[in-house]
Amino acid sequence: MQKIVILLGLIGVLVFTTNYAYSQEMSLATFQETAQVIIDKSLSQNVTASIALQSTSIQEIKIPAELEQKIRENNRITAIVLTNQNQCILGVYDESCIIINVARDPADEGILAIQNSTKKIAELFIDELNQTFDTNAEFHSIFIQSNDEIGRALETSGTISGKGTISAVYTMPMEDTESMYEKISAMLLPKVIRESGGFYDIAKNLSKEEKSKMTFSIIPLENKSLLQLKLSVDYPNRASSVKEISPLEFLKAEELERSDYFSTGFYPLNSILQVVILSPESTNVSDVRGNIVPTQIIDGEKIPKEITKEGWIFDPEQGKRIQGKYIFGERTSINKDELVFSLGGSELVAPKNIGVSFDESIIIVIIITAIAIAATVFYLKGYKK
Repeated sequence: MQKIVILLGLIGVLVFTTNYAYSQEMSLATFQETAQVIIDKSLSQNVTASIALQSTSIQEIKIPAELEQKIRENNRITAIVLTNQNQCILGVYDESCIIINVARDPADEGILAIQNSTKKIAELFIDELNQTFDTNAEFHSIFIQSNDEIGRALETSGTISGKGTISAVYTMPMEDTESMYEKISAMLLPKVIRESGGFYDIAKNLSKEEKSKMTFSIIPLENKSLLQLKLSVDYPNRASSVKEISPLEFLKAEELERSDYFSTGFYPLNSILQVVILSPESTNVSDVRGNIVPTQIIDGEKIPKEITKEGWIFDPEQGKRIQGKYIFGERTSINKDELVFSLGGSELVAPKNIGVSFDESIIIVIIITAIAIAATVFYLKGYKK
């Protein structure tokens, strides 16, 4: 059996079964909706909740085809980010930013040469980006990262940010998140997605929160670009008081409903809830009220045996870093109470008669193989401790 290969930004699904078949044929769409809650009891003591809508199709997240191709064919552009995050880089306060990340030219020697080379590349794109986003961002500075400052500010890693990234930063007046998200989503998301509800409706509601911020990123890949619109909310100093974890409390929702955009087929992996707990001491998942999906271990990874059933996959379920992924199976919505679990108890499942049935003979192996949506289906790779 082939070894599972997990790479940031590389994801796809290949399904093998025995002589059984699902009631519907499983498919993977290019559009993905992901809800994420990070509870950091270890460092920041913050809770961060976010909704990410992403696609590799410019029909689903609309940017001009000519601009997308121009970005992708320029070998030095690694990412473009539009954000109203506070302090998008050091020295920028109370301003929104367009950040153009550029790979360093090995021929550039010295800081001045690096800055001039980066600005020259960025200036090829800023006018078109301003036109696309209906903004008027002006040049601020060239920032050479010695560590992951932007990654921590934007809650990203890897291609978008990280040590050695060179960023051309353009700034504009700060815009409140609600109006900015409404404007950008209306420009980028087609009407069929905006009117299909799902996680998009939760993001719209979250954009009204005082601590909410939005980020739109373009990451060029070999034959397409990864496009992501993310809305996040910080809850400062909330993590230490969290004992019973109710993810939808932080998403300000009573239920998590999938987008009707997926109603034409069976797309169980295109709507995912992720919860990450970072703890200074080892702890464990306990008192899970909802279902736990039966899994098997393939090359050290927990893989669901039955993708048509809704429930949690905790991997790992104990330690200083716990991660849970919730899949919907054939259901279109999950209520708030079904997603509640605790930490530190003695029983994994809460004393409630919620059973999980599955066919032992069905074996599903999910192999990460193709370029698609960045590590939000089963493996959290976009968050760095």
